[in-house]
Amino acid sequence: MSKIKAVSRNRVPIGQKAAFGAGHFVLNLLPGVLGVYLQVFILTAFGMDPVWAGLLGGLPRIFDALTDPIMGFISDNTKSRFGRRRPYIFTGAIISGILFILMWQLDENASQTFNFWYVMILQILFLVGNTMFATPLVGLGYEMTSDYNERTRLMSLANSMGQIAWMIVPWLYVIIPDANTFDNPAQGVRTMAIIVGVVCIVFGVLPAFFCRGIDAAHMENRKEINFKTLASNMKELWHGIKQVSKNKPFMKLCGATFLVFNGFQLVAAFSVFIIVFYMNQGSWELAGTWPAWFNTLNAIITAFLVIPIISKMATKWGKRNAFLISTFLSIIGYILKWWGFDVQLNDQFNQTSLGQSLNNGVASIFEFLNPYLEQAGMSWFSIDASNGIPWLIFIPIPLFAFGMGGLFTLMMSMTADVCDLDELENGMPRKEGTFGAIYWWMVKLGQALAIILSGVILKIVGFDQNITEQAVETMTRLRVADIIVPATTAAMAMIVMWKYSLNEKRAKEIKAQLVERRGEL
Repeated sequence: MSKIKAVSRNRVPIGQKAAFGAGHFVLNLLPGVLGVYLQVFILTAFGMDPVWAGLLGGLPRIFDALTDPIMGFISDNTKSRFGRRRPYIFTGAIISGILFILMWQLDENASQTFNFWYVMILQILFLVGNTMFATPLVGLGYEMTSDYNERTRLMSLANSMGQIAWMIVPWLYVIIPDANTFDNPAQGVRTMAIIVGVVCIVFGVLPAFFCRGIDAAHMENRKEINFKTLASNMKELWHGIKQVSKNKPFMKLCGATFLVFNGFQLVAAFSVFIIVFYMNQGSWELAGTWPAWFNTLNAIITAFLVIPIISKMATKWGKRNAFLISTFLSIIGYILKWWGFDVQLNDQFNQTSLGQSLNNGVASIFEFLNPYLEQAGMSWFSIDASNGIPWLIFIPIPLFAFGMGGLFTLMMSMTADVCDLDELENGMPRKEGTFGAIYWWMVKLGQALAIILSGVILKIVGFDQNITEQAVETMTRLRVADIIVPATTAAMAMIVMWKYSLNEKRAKEIKAQLVERRGEL
């Protein structure tokens, strides 16, 4: 691929990249915590039926998906001295944080019906605020640079910072049930919701203050946004959606994302259930911090190893090839989970000299750290190596991490390229907000189906949230689903992207034609 460096005006200053990354941290933290609450703690802390919990997780997202294109259209056509995106990012971050806090002030003694409707209504309102934040933020990222490779570098840093959320989220599995931290899990859910909401407000407003998009002051053909133009704007919105849906490269990106992300989401909580209910006989106490360490190491490896590698791969071999390689590696990783989560294999490894040396090393480290952790009220962070360590569960991580690590880094970079193609074919105004909205509409619609189907799968395999010792057949079926579902959807995504045609050469040609037509933006 081309080794031409981005000219200075197309370089995004590191401060702006960091602020955009802070927005992506929030963009990952809110749905991450929401997913943990809806898929795990609303079952275990509030006793909700898995199917009800699945509906609670899925149905509001269908409504949420419908609001995304509307917000994208509003953002694209907004005229403000603060820019097209930043006022909404600022307001949306504050609304999202406040409503997230309110949504999880549940009473564990209330009826299941009351809690169901309470969370349903508050979640719908929260998702409206989150759309106000997320859709303009994504659109802003598409327009922060017009350089083909700088777009990948921007998205790489943003998604690496987004992974910090996934280093934090898994510890909710440990902190919330910890008897030394909270009186009961329900109290933990309420308290952590307050902390998460405040953190999201603080970090969510940073892109509004520090990030800069294109100068839209002289952008042509933008529509007036007010109640008088509501009917005509809905027609324009529908026309814009039809234009976007005819963009073949973009629809390939949406299809591949739908498959990879939502295949992953469908089984997202299964690894935790397998570690607790299969490897530790349903005892959260015996499982200790291993569910958290499993997901945290996944995020650390993704952020600091996988995403930088993918960025280099995209620059050297092209974004499409980087996606195909990353997705194939993730399939191998998913398959390896069968052996990684095998109880007997882990026991055998712990009996080897290498396993014993590793266990002794970890035990020595935490023997030193434990007094300090207890003083800090963080005894939940400790590792008990006396019964061995399930080392093999970590082996698949560096491989299946390429799936999610490559997905949004590459897809968001490629969507920015698609926005240029759309301007070339359909003219102004540029539709970064609409493209971002339609892209995330596909993600959210699939996520809604995934959360609903996740509860259905748990029901089909025979998982009972009210008992600790699950049947052997139940856990075997759950382990098979944990592998087959994401591996199959990842393979389907590779087929979708096999003939993706918008490469670096074509992207540079499009940019040259646009600059010749209307100059640099």
